[in-house]
Amino acid sequence: MSRIDESKEFIPVRIAVLTVSDSRSLAEDRSGDTLVGRIEGAGHILADRKIIPDERAEIAEQLRAWCADPDIDVVISTGGTGLTGRDVSVEAHRDVYEKEIDAFGTVFTIVSMNKIGTSAVQSRATGGVANGTYLFALPGSPGACKDAWDEILSLQLDYRHRPCNFVEIFPRLTEHQRRK
Repeated sequence: MSRIDESKEFIPVRIAVLTVSDSRSLAEDRSGDTLVGRIEGAGHILADRKIIPDERAEIAEQLRAWCADPDIDVVISTGGTGLTGRDVSVEAHRDVYEKEIDAFGTVFTIVSMNKIGTSAVQSRATGGVANGTYLFALPGSPGACKDAWDEILSLQLDYRHRPCNFVEIFPRLTEHQRRK
């Protein structure tokens, strides 16, 4: 079972939050607020925060910009992971990924099943890596953001988490670029 190794030093991660919405402003962004509160509460650094519309090209452009920024380690988006015509966050993320973290969506579904039952099938949460940056697309509800952070991301973004975590392999995410 997973655990936190208190003998290791905590390493803060620089995280950008992207809310995908045609209708929300920062004042109304409860899901973004949920993520920001948890990120900062865990001791990580909020590197940036934006709201952009449900437009695949714009989402992908912002993800690529943050992946190119050496001051951002992780991007978490919220919104646009459903099944409707305007839900294009997953497609935008996949336009950017070098590698998809397939199990992220699976584990998120398991967590969601415990909270909302079979309604979990309507989410298309996803995770991946591009240019040494982790990218995660979460549903647009505060509850889903809370569940993803509390049950998955808070542990995987904590260097002290055992038996393994995303932080310890940061240096190896771009090793293919160094071999050239």
